[in-house]
Amino acid sequence: MPVIVVVIIRSMIAYVSLLVLMRLIGKQQMAELTFSDYVVGITIGSIAATISVQLNQNTTASLTGLLVWTLLPILVAYLTVKNVWLRKVVEGEATVVIENGKILEKHLTNLHLSIDDLISELRTKNIFNITDVEFALFESNGKLSVQLKSQKQPVTCGDLNLPTKYKGLPTTLIDDGHVLLDALKSLRLTQAWLQDQLAKENIKDFSQVALAQLDTTGKLYVDLQGDQCYYIISTNG
Repeated sequence: MPVIVVVIIRSMIAYVSLLVLMRLIGKQQMAELTFSDYVVGITIGSIAATISVQLNQNTTASLTGLLVWTLLPILVAYLTVKNVWLRKVVEGEATVVIENGKILEKHLTNLHLSIDDLISELRTKNIFNITDVEFALFESNGKLSVQLKSQKQPVTCGDLNLPTKYKGLPTTLIDDGHVLLDALKSLRLTQAWLQDQLAKENIKDFSQVALAQLDTTGKLYVDLQGDQCYYIISTNG
């Protein structure tokens, strides 16, 4: 069998195996990438590359290694949920770097970060004055969490005792020209109703619509295919 064909077949095996194993690891592992997750990700990618192009390597043995490196973080994640000490060892702890407007240089040094790094992270959160910060912590996944001083926090409706209305998620009714019948059914609406709403803006066919979403206030957002304009249609009247 030609070498190129073998590489293609082995690459497809590696790709499908990665898809399956990443599903096993779960979305949380992907979203909250700690240092240990980073190491595991690099190792799994390296093994997959070995399966793909290292023709002198045994495919079964490489797949076994891939499986082991996938199951290990799952096992460790389960154990860390049950054991606080192990969770601290594996994932680490959040480190306070600012307390009541004061930069804790020693903690920054332990994290191998400079004050410039800290200031840069604060700017990404639209914080340009360190004295506005009550606490700032570097989480175990490398993200910076910031609590502003009470007098610097934005005012909310709850602070002013103002009543608010429920605002849920919009429901997608049309996606790339296709009507989502289950979504319509969940809202007890029909295609005829949707067609009537689109007719208000002279939209005659569902295929003209790239996206249509109905929010909880009864407003229908309609984005047409291509570079055409969008519409906000009121369905209450």
